[in-house]
Amino acid sequence: MPLDAITFDLDDTLWHNGPVMAHAEPTHYAWLLEQIDARPEADDRRLAETFPLEAYQQVRQRLMQRFPLSRGDHSWIRERAMLELLREHGLPEAEAQRWAAAGFERFMQLRHAVEPFPEVVPMFETWARRYRLGVITNGNVDVRRLALGDYFDVIILAGEMHAPKPDTRPFLTAMARLGTQPHRALHVGDHWQEDVLAAQRLGMHAVWIDAKQEGERELPPRVTRITHVRELPAVVERIDREA
Repeated sequence: MPLDAITFDLDDTLWHNGPVMAHAEPTHYAWLLEQIDARPEADDRRLAETFPLEAYQQVRQRLMQRFPLSRGDHSWIRERAMLELLREHGLPEAEAQRWAAAGFERFMQLRHAVEPFPEVVPMFETWARRYRLGVITNGNVDVRRLALGDYFDVIILAGEMHAPKPDTRPFLTAMARLGTQPHRALHVGDHWQEDVLAAQRLGMHAVWIDAKQEGERELPPRVTRITHVRELPAVVERIDREA
């Protein structure tokens, strides 16, 4: 039977994510340090000296160990890490919560400064007339904050489900919400384990975008390797025709 649904990973599938995170990570935290240390009531202890970026990153790692079920919920981990640092720095609870939320929102503004590859929008304009489209991501980009979000019928943030890929639950949830079955669906992503094998083992078709040029390997049934999303339309057409 032909395809009736396509699901997508986001980071390093529809855009190049490395530069976005390289900018967002230090920039949002520098903003928070500046705001906290500039408060009129701030004492001589500077947050920038007590908790530099490396300390913030270490707190995030410890939180993932303390709360293993939430380790994939990157949004919760980030905001909770800022909250714990601000508490330890001596801010009252309400103020610590307020600034942690503000710091996280600053991060999210930077996190969403993504630029989809130029081929993406034309593809979605075509596919939206033929298929139901969905997102299954372990990241915390909320595609609804982007113009691209209008093309998707279903958006699954797997980390917030406490079931990050390659867990089967986000894929099965997407299939149910899209009203399809795995053998009639295609998943597209850049991660061999989290995207390709997870989808293929459920019976879905899968396209591996080998953006990191990991090289040729023996591909299991229903898996196609490409190196850039621009190659995808021809692959979708072939899979749909053969199905």
